[in-house]
Amino acid sequence: MVVLSDITNRWFEYVLVRYRWILVCFVLLPVSILYDAYHYIRCKIIFKLKSAPNKHDGKVKYVQKQVREWKSSGCKMPMGTSRPGWQTMSVGTSKFKKKLFPIDVDLLDILELNIEKQFVRAEPRVTMGQLTALLCPLGWTLAIVPELEDLTVGGMCNGTGVESSSHIHGLFGNICLAHEVVLPDGSLVRCSKDENSHLFYAIPFSHGTVGFVVSTELRIVPCKQYVKLEYIPLYKADDVCKKMSEESRKSNPVDFIETLMYTKNTGVLMLGKMTNEAEPQKVNKIGKFYKPWFYKHVETFIKYKQQSVEYIPLRDYYHRHTKSLFWEMEDIVPFGNWTVFRYLFGWAMPPKVSFLKLTQGETVRKLYEAHQMIQDFLIPMNRLKEFINFAEIGRASCRERV
Repeated sequence: MVVLSDITNRWFEYVLVRYRWILVCFVLLPVSILYDAYHYIRCKIIFKLKSAPNKHDGKVKYVQKQVREWKSSGCKMPMGTSRPGWQTMSVGTSKFKKKLFPIDVDLLDILELNIEKQFVRAEPRVTMGQLTALLCPLGWTLAIVPELEDLTVGGMCNGTGVESSSHIHGLFGNICLAHEVVLPDGSLVRCSKDENSHLFYAIPFSHGTVGFVVSTELRIVPCKQYVKLEYIPLYKADDVCKKMSEESRKSNPVDFIETLMYTKNTGVLMLGKMTNEAEPQKVNKIGKFYKPWFYKHVETFIKYKQQSVEYIPLRDYYHRHTKSLFWEMEDIVPFGNWTVFRYLFGWAMPPKVSFLKLTQGETVRKLYEAHQMIQDFLIPMNRLKEFINFAEIGRASCRERV
C-alpha cells in the first residue's frame, strides 16, 4: 500500500507540474490582462488629474495612525505590511506575515517628476514598468532599472537591486536621493545623505526592518532611443570572467554589461551602449509580443558561434526578461516560446507572478523548492570563476533530485 501511495503521489505531482499550463492559459492569463488594464487606466487617470500628490499626505497619516495603534496595543507582535505574501515578486510565500500586526501601506503612485533637479519621487508600490513608461518617452530614465516590470520601488530600495548598469551606478540604493519613512513610534522622518544620514544608509538591505518607506526620490539621467547591443559568445568560463572584468573596469565603459550562462563553460556576453542612431536592418524590437523570449534569442549566438550587433529600443531592453520571467515560463508553459503560440497569445504573456503564487498550491510549491534554485548573489569579480563552479554543483544537485 505504501508503494502504491508513493506512485500515486508522484503521478499527481507530475500532472500538477506538467499540465499547470491549462490553468495558466485559460484562467490566469485572462485575469492578468484584466488586472493590468485596470491598473493602467487607474494610473493614467490619477497622473492626468495630478491627484496623487494631494492624497499622499492623507495616506501617510493613515499609515502613521495604524503604527500608533500598534504601539498603544502594547507591541505584542512585530509589525509588517498587510500586503499578502502571494502578492510579492519573490518566489517565497512569506508565511511569516501571518504572525505580524498588519499595516496597510497601499501607496501606488508617482508623485513628482523634477527634470531641473533630475529626480522622480514615487511611492513604494510604484513599479519599474510605470517609471520607464513615464520617463523614457521624455528622454529620461532611472540610472538603474531592474528588468521585471512589476518590481517595485519599495522592494528595490529596501533590498539590493543590482542590474546591468551597476558597474557604473552601483546598486539601486545608490540612486536613491531621499526617503520619507514612518518609524516604529509613528513619526514621519525625511532622510538623505545630508539629513538623518544614519537612517538613510540603514535602509538598503534592511528589507523593511527600519521603518515603512512611504516615498522615495530617485535619481534620473538623460537617455537615448536605442541600445546598441553587441553579443559575444564565449566557450570557456575563464574567458567569461576575464572579459567581464576587463569591460567593467574600463575608464569609459559601455552603459550595460550582462552575461547569460547556459552551461559551466558556455555563455553570451552582452555589451550595450545607448544611441539615437540605428541601422534600420539591425533594429530588433524584442518587446513585441511575437518575438522570441530574450534568453532563447541570446542562446542562438552560441549555436552560430559568431558575434553580432543589434539595436534594441531602450524600454524593450530594460524589460527584456519580463515576457519569460527570465527562464521560469518555460517550466510553466512549455510551449510558450513556440512561434504559433507567440503570434496567437504572446500579447497576453506573462501571467502575473502574484497570481501564479496564489494558485500554485502546497504541492507545487514544495516541488519547486525541491527542484529549482532561484537566488540573487552579490560576489566580488575576482571570485566569479569560483561562483560559476559552485553554481554548476548546485545545478547538478537539482538534476539528481528530479
